[in-house]
Amino acid sequence: MATNSAATPPRKWMQIPRPLQKLFDTFPLIAYDVNALPARAQSATSGDLPTLYVFSTEEEALLGAPSFNPTCLKWQAFLKLAGVKFQILPSTNHASPTGALPFILPTRSFPTDAPSPIPSPKLYDFALKYGTCNPPEVSDLRLDAYQALLDVPVRNAWLQALYRDPEYTDLLDRFYIAPVSSSYWVRGALRHQLRRAAETEILKTGPGGAASTALSLLVDEYSVYTAAVKALEALATLLSESKTGWFFGAESPTIFDTSVFAYTHLMLKYMSDTKGEVEDEKGSILASRKLGSIVKSAGSGELEHHHRRLFELLWLADPNAEFLDE
Repeated sequence: MATNSAATPPRKWMQIPRPLQKLFDTFPLIAYDVNALPARAQSATSGDLPTLYVFSTEEEALLGAPSFNPTCLKWQAFLKLAGVKFQILPSTNHASPTGALPFILPTRSFPTDAPSPIPSPKLYDFALKYGTCNPPEVSDLRLDAYQALLDVPVRNAWLQALYRDPEYTDLLDRFYIAPVSSSYWVRGALRHQLRRAAETEILKTGPGGAASTALSLLVDEYSVYTAAVKALEALATLLSESKTGWFFGAESPTIFDTSVFAYTHLMLKYMSDTKGEVEDEKGSILASRKLGSIVKSAGSGELEHHHRRLFELLWLADPNAEFLDE
């Protein structure tokens, strides 16, 4: 049987239609370099002090008040703990060279200098290099296990409460949505996007563990808060074993102390109720949804006392302390 396959030229894989090829020839794709910091960031950076960019408001940044973001607050507290002198400016992830906050801009040696930003993974070394005192390192073999309590159940409870609980919609809007846009439609879309992102994070690492990857499942609110209660109880028990009042018996606060403080401070400040307690049944935990009350109820109040000590150490000695709201 005759065939005309020999007369037909073979087709190329991924052949671009001629109109599109003509378009690409006229306007070729160009890969641009990573954006530099905006001019405002360089001009706002003091020549005398490093500048830490965090989630904050203009007013609270001017006072040096604690950031409302756990990751930013952890590093803000650690830099203060190490004795680093710095100023704070509010920012967003979109303005960060790495796409995430916090980051710090070092001081400028000359007015024309443009210092390279230092992202959060390098802030520990920066603090030790430029601080006036070195916080002790944690050498306890249990560190990873207790750090995991913060990184998974405690963080998931924070995400669940702030991003997914309707009770805290106003708080979410004040922190992350209102500063971005005044448009009703833009705010609604951003709120939906943030809630879905939080849901994805919880389901990836949530109460079911790392195997919880079926993103079509609904978040089990009770499991999230129950896991947080257990995690905070474990942290309170660990703290009760310390003779110094700092985690792992350290003579002075460590980066782990600031990591715990970053959550307990925000939970106590923004998510406390008048009772200050959580009862023991499912309905009571869900009815409260107050992470601050869970912090207060953990152990015999060790976490609340730890928070108060660290806040007094790092902030109440500040000249602006009278204007700060714990």
